[in-house]
Amino acid sequence: MKPTDGYFLIKPEDLSWRPSNLMQIPNADFLERTKSEILGARLWRFPPKSANTLHRHPKMEEFYFVVEGIGRMRIGEQTLTVPKHGGVLVGPEHVRQVFNDTDTEVLWLIIGAPEKELEAGETLDWKLVYPTDPKQLPKELDGVVWPPKP
Repeated sequence: MKPTDGYFLIKPEDLSWRPSNLMQIPNADFLERTKSEILGARLWRFPPKSANTLHRHPKMEEFYFVVEGIGRMRIGEQTLTVPKHGGVLVGPEHVRQVFNDTDTEVLWLIIGAPEKELEAGETLDWKLVYPTDPKQLPKELDGVVWPPKP
């Protein structure tokens, strides 16, 4: 992995918001234009009664920071409540899922390293990332249908 040479200023108007593939959570990748190989950073807007995938990473540590609202996440079988401007560092291999069981949007900044978990020529075993159904919702969202049907 090669470190960044120099610096990049990223302004809010540079961000491109799009829904995540599996769970349709709006997110904006701060570092996609920088081509960073070491660090990844995204803003995630969790609508009321929503959840991201239940997942883990083979090598990546992730830092989860609540920008607005009250954050909720599960790590393994434990549920955490993260206050505004609070954060959680999660090591590789721990199954985790951010969710929003409130009636207001929650904004998270999620930073991970290393951004590239595979060496050149390696292929990812998706069972490592998604050991169970990635769309499985936490018990706090029992009865909720997410992602929304098109």
